[in-house]
Amino acid sequence: MTEELHATLEGVGERFDLGEYEIEAYLAVLEHGELTASEIADRTEIPQPRVYDTVRSLSDRGLVELRESRPMKIVAVDPEDAFGNVKQSLEDLISELEARYTAPARDTEAVSLVKSRSTILRYVEEIIESAEYELVLSLTPDLLRRFRDDLAAKVDAGVSVDLLVTPQSHAPDPEEFDYLEVATVARARRGITTPVLAVADGNYSIYATQDALRDDRDRYGVIFNRSALGFLVSGFFGTVLWTTAETLAADGKRRPFPRRYASIRRAVKDVRELEGPFYASVTGRDVETGDPVVVEGEVQTTRFEDTEEVASLNLETDDGVLEIGGLVAAFEDVEAQEILLGRDGIPDRERL
Repeated sequence: MTEELHATLEGVGERFDLGEYEIEAYLAVLEHGELTASEIADRTEIPQPRVYDTVRSLSDRGLVELRESRPMKIVAVDPEDAFGNVKQSLEDLISELEARYTAPARDTEAVSLVKSRSTILRYVEEIIESAEYELVLSLTPDLLRRFRDDLAAKVDAGVSVDLLVTPQSHAPDPEEFDYLEVATVARARRGITTPVLAVADGNYSIYATQDALRDDRDRYGVIFNRSALGFLVSGFFGTVLWTTAETLAADGKRRPFPRRYASIRRAVKDVRELEGPFYASVTGRDVETGDPVVVEGEVQTTRFEDTEEVASLNLETDDGVLEIGGLVAAFEDVEAQEILLGRDGIPDRERL
């Protein structure tokens, strides 16, 4: 660390190293503009014998002026003047520190626990930003407002967004809030027990309790950083949360074909809702052998239950009709990990 940077850090630390009494006295003087020592003692919890030492400490930091009169008066200094140098020092300090910062490498299969509200929010933002074609979220109304612009940008970029807002009683009124600006489909769910979660493209996800976002030290968030276990969060969202929520808005901006899907449920829904033939290219695993496979062909039929617990596609392939299931499929022929759907023929996987 350079001497200049070290000095800047020390200077910022000294200016803000205020004790409890100093903070109380400073806020009282700021509020009233000018006070005597006895008035400060009356308006705060500071013992009378400690007032003079306290205000002199504030004066030494340039936060107040002492006018030697009878009685002595403590006068507030305009915060713009008092903290102007510190503001510039902080900006310079942040620039210096950013220049020295080396982003930590993130394990592509990391699963970690986090308790800090700021860390949880940072991951939610990062997951939203990383989504290329599919995003599912469960957000509180406050978080919806916080990430509104980010979600709108993703919708404009053609990302399919399933948005759940909870608790329903605090969700913005659809008459006043444009849900289709930020989501393809938006629903609301009753109860504060619904977790906050986000999943990008089926494999990068976070799950956190609402208590964790209130900095409850006994609560936490779980990060699945590009982990195959991310499907657990996506599956929980699709079968438990999404199916017990009330629709606020639907039929948002439609992505052009061909489309990529991480969720077979979403792919099956689109096939069932739209007319005409569909063709699919599926990467995944043979359910019996576990071998990686790519299967392609025309979609013949679909299976879908209202509970969303069952969803599958039947493809006419060169090897006959194969049934395609979702992650951890057991009864189908292929476990789909990524699905490409086209309208005019089998999608060109390399081009996409």
